Amino acid sequence: MTELDVYDRALAGEDCWVRNRSGARHRIRVRRWLGGAGDSAADHRADHVLTCCCDGPTVDLGCGPGRLAALLTRRGVAALGVDISPMAVAMTRRRGVPALRRDLFGPLPGTGRWAYALLADGNLGIGGDPLRILRRARDLLAPDGVAIVEFARPGTGLIIERIRLEAPSGVGEWFPWARVGIERAETLTAAAGLRVLTTATVSGRPIAWLARS
Repeated sequence: MTELDVYDRALAGEDCWVRNRSGARHRIRVRRWLGGAGDSAADHRADHVLTCCCDGPTVDLGCGPGRLAALLTRRGVAALGVDISPMAVAMTRRRGVPALRRDLFGPLPGTGRWAYALLADGNLGIGGDPLRILRRARDLLAPDGVAIVEFARPGTGLIIERIRLEAPSGVGEWFPWARVGIERAETLTAAAGLRVLTTATVSGRPIAWLARS
């Protein structure tokens, strides 16, 4: 079973956990990714801050089931969700949001023209190479575009590890992932050709707004 198989089952409602090589395991907040009436006030505040400044075409990288892209679409903002999961893309489309099943590092429409690029819910860690994904976000942005990136909590540092997804019905393969504390934002973004405009912590979630340097 692949990690995508387990992830798709989680989106369909099955319990799911992440395990690292040391054996530590924690439950994935799948309901949080879905969004909706069950979210807490803190969750709503974080989503509002992640999306409130987006007033032009926005690409949501690793959109999952399309929670954030749907918020933008309801406000009349043009948004595109991109995810490698067929279940995530289908769920995003059911919300009325355009979505593509693509590798984030492959060809994407609008390269160099997006006003905003979102990397939320830990997606800075995709592929275990945060520098690469920040450079990818930069390439997608228009010259005056802004990347809105969620970092890990202060003190996390830079952690690159192999993890796997586990569910009652099966266990996925090991794959690389990264976590980056907000204290690394300045150094990491500079190496990616970006600069930090500002940061905020909302409901315990550090967020940075980045522009091309």
